[in-house]
Amino acid sequence: MRWLATAAVVLVLTGCQSAYYGAMEKVGIHKRDILVDRVDEARDAQADAQEEFKSALERLDELLQFDGGEIEARYNALNDDYESSKAAAERVYDRIEAIDDVAQDLFDEWQDELGEYSNDSLRRQSERSLRDTERRYAALLQSMERAAETMDPVLDKLQDNVLYLKHNLNAAAVDAIRGEYRSLQADVAELIAEMETAIAESDAFIQAMQEGNQ
Repeated sequence: MRWLATAAVVLVLTGCQSAYYGAMEKVGIHKRDILVDRVDEARDAQADAQEEFKSALERLDELLQFDGGEIEARYNALNDDYESSKAAAERVYDRIEAIDDVAQDLFDEWQDELGEYSNDSLRRQSERSLRDTERRYAALLQSMERAAETMDPVLDKLQDNVLYLKHNLNAAAVDAIRGEYRSLQADVAELIAEMETAIAESDAFIQAMQEGNQ
């Protein structure tokens, strides 16, 4: 039955994840450390995405300056930048998913371990620390997801322009998409602003987690 197959996949994945955590803990790397590393990787992925989208916008601007030169070369450069932007967006989403996986595992483990304390004062301190970390993480995740969502309309518009030019590679086609540029420019500006906010949130979260380890 389908649900049995699904359950089997979940068990395998859970087992692999547990084995991974176990192996990392043997070398002194715990879920908290893994979470910090993944937030750092996501921050870098967001910074890369910013650059890729800015590059694609610049390529489109260059193509719109077409004055009878080699339009195909400009189209190819734009298409390459669109594909790079698309790949960068996928990396951002993958990094966010990886962060949430380990974050939820960390919080579950932390919550379970609260019941193991015999000292009520230490337990309460640990619980306050857990709640503070959960709140900081929730703000970080919201910021990252909001920034990631701004990539979608930019990718949609880039794809439309690339597809249209692919089959209409001439001056008239360039004129037809000229009106889209300002809208795309505004979307990229919003994307960059949201990414900057998410990157700042990432830096603050990493610093708080590192200070908590000291």
